[in-house]
Amino acid sequence: MPSLRIHLDRLLEGAAPKVARQHLTYIERLALVRKHGNFSLAYSTAVQQELSCFGGADGYIAFGTKMKHHFALGDPVAEPSDRPDFIRRFVEAARNPWFVQVSEQTARVLAGLGYQVNCLGIDTRLELPAHDFSGKRNETVRYSERWLQKRGFSFAEDKRTVSPDEIRRLSENWRADRIVKRWEMAFLNRPFNYRLGPDMRRFVLHGPDGGLIALLDFDPLFSDGEVIGYTTSFKRKHVDATPHAELGLTKFAVDRFRAEGVSVITLGLSPLAENGPSGFIENSFWRHAFQCAYDSPWVNRRKFNLQGQAAFKRRFHGVEEPTYIAFRNGTFVQMLGLLRLVKAL
Repeated sequence: MPSLRIHLDRLLEGAAPKVARQHLTYIERLALVRKHGNFSLAYSTAVQQELSCFGGADGYIAFGTKMKHHFALGDPVAEPSDRPDFIRRFVEAARNPWFVQVSEQTARVLAGLGYQVNCLGIDTRLELPAHDFSGKRNETVRYSERWLQKRGFSFAEDKRTVSPDEIRRLSENWRADRIVKRWEMAFLNRPFNYRLGPDMRRFVLHGPDGGLIALLDFDPLFSDGEVIGYTTSFKRKHVDATPHAELGLTKFAVDRFRAEGVSVITLGLSPLAENGPSGFIENSFWRHAFQCAYDSPWVNRRKFNLQGQAAFKRRFHGVEEPTYIAFRNGTFVQMLGLLRLVKAL
């Protein structure tokens, strides 16, 4: 009964530790991201309006609440030298919140506060212009681009000229083939929008007949008000699209960014991939559970294709940067709250 579940969620969230929420507007969040948003999730924390903010005019920690527990998303959006103080103050205010998909720098601060830190997965980073698609190891990626071009497919950047209706039809077609069709994931991923947000970029692939076959959206990365790179935020493709579509379109986008002088592209989180030792004091139970989930045929077939995500990104031979999840008390109830927050359950 969804109505009963919603009612219970509200009761439980009301019982969560009281945290002073800063009511930053969308414009204020974006302004802070433009100053300090140099990590993959920064832009997403600004545009997910259902997230709460802890902080103020000088920065914030974005967080969600589920089943009486608070979950911080990513690193603090603040001056790097100020981030440890934001973390310490939020830990005190939220009484042992979890931190989800954080960097090594944030993990190190949390470890010093008595947190257990486990690997959550990897983010693949392409350092430009040093990274290119030459050499034997990138032969598959180059072949995908040539294959598409020889058969009349065309690449382009969408300058907000592809109609929202066409984008919607493609997205609905894509969703019809997903493992979970009833809803999209949240928190770690925000809902897809047919229209681009400020500073986002979209690249599209059209078929020989002119129809929209695939798209790839990127969120910006910032430093001191300047765009320094982009991170993959969404991809959509027709259910009957060739497997070359994603590879070729990603190569086209990265080549375009390199030509523009962009310094870095990140391909986003590969959840639970490379779930080795974190290098910090960690929870051995959850490390084993994460590895079992990644290896599980049932999880990959029925819930989320974890192995497929990682395999696709590894075709681009970027630098694999670990991301972390940190908690003081890694209980089943808290993990259930996180899984419900991301809508994995």
